[in-house]
Amino acid sequence: MGRDRKRRTTLSDVAAHAGVSSVTASRVLRRPEMVSPALRQRVESAVRDLAYVPNQLASALASARTGMVGVIIPSLTNGVFSDYLRALHDVLNAADLQVIVLNSRYIVAEEERAVATLLGQHPEAMIIAGIDQSDLARRLLQQSGIPVVQTMEVTDDPIDINIGFSQEAAGYAATRYLLDLGHRRIGHIRARLDARSRRRAEGYYRAMEEAGIVAAPYVAATPRASTVAIGAELLGDILARSPDLEALFTCNDDLALGALFECQRRGIRVPDDISIMGFNDLEFCASSHPALTSVATPRYAMGKQAAEIVLEIIRGSGRRPARNRIDLGFSIVARQSTSARPGAEAGDVRRAGSRRLASVRVQTPAE
Repeated sequence: MGRDRKRRTTLSDVAAHAGVSSVTASRVLRRPEMVSPALRQRVESAVRDLAYVPNQLASALASARTGMVGVIIPSLTNGVFSDYLRALHDVLNAADLQVIVLNSRYIVAEEERAVATLLGQHPEAMIIAGIDQSDLARRLLQQSGIPVVQTMEVTDDPIDINIGFSQEAAGYAATRYLLDLGHRRIGHIRARLDARSRRRAEGYYRAMEEAGIVAAPYVAATPRASTVAIGAELLGDILARSPDLEALFTCNDDLALGALFECQRRGIRVPDDISIMGFNDLEFCASSHPALTSVATPRYAMGKQAAEIVLEIIRGSGRRPARNRIDLGFSIVARQSTSARPGAEAGDVRRAGSRRLASVRVQTPAE
């Protein structure tokens, strides 16, 4: 037979251990400012001695507060969300709020389940990466009666509050930047094919169409999860069809790094033969050789502002922001993996330079 499990420690056990009533023990845990330091120390010592864990659900029913903020992201392994989650924890933990994170794995049904699970825990607010919730998830969130913040991109139809940037506009700007450097045969690779990568691709197609270029020969995509190896594979697919490729815009930095490695294996010079641009500007972009040009996205700023707005609503004035749709924009960090095409029209290169003044940051190797 296995060992007998000990029963869960109760508040009554803590009270008895501290030599106080259950009401007093509860008051110490819920409103410590109302009791003397000596009494508080006795109860807190009993809590540690007995390894007592308060029943948060019971506390929530009594106070209408749980001290929790629910967060849903589509991946726990994608480095894009590390800065975002760090910002949420930096702001909310400092306010004694716990951040409860669930992973939807880019699956609609998983996101619905995550929404229902978190709402069942009575969080004080919800923060969600993405704007493409299902009808069911939207109804659950709209009827929850708590602040809901959608992040990572912008929408004209937010559930409550929306903070992000235009993925489509960022994809367009990245492609336009390569076009202004004189490139014409510009490829695009993407993986997983989630809503945000699709919108970046829409921006790419729009820029290519405006330039009068048929994009189809220069595109490769896969529904598989994005990896460095897949970046190399997809570039190989394009080169097999279009060996005259001049530049490449990838839907994320992992793919860009894989494409860079594949060029190095094949003896293709970057940027002399092919310019490469990533998306998100993860930390390794500045450290690769050559350093990767990328679209910098405000991931920490999105998380920080979402957390600050939530905190103001639930613990501050209670007021929502004047604007319920906040576009934080993006920028292009130009590094050594992109350069003007030899023989490019001077006017095109000048236009690229003018864009650099407006929305492109040039980062030198020393930076």
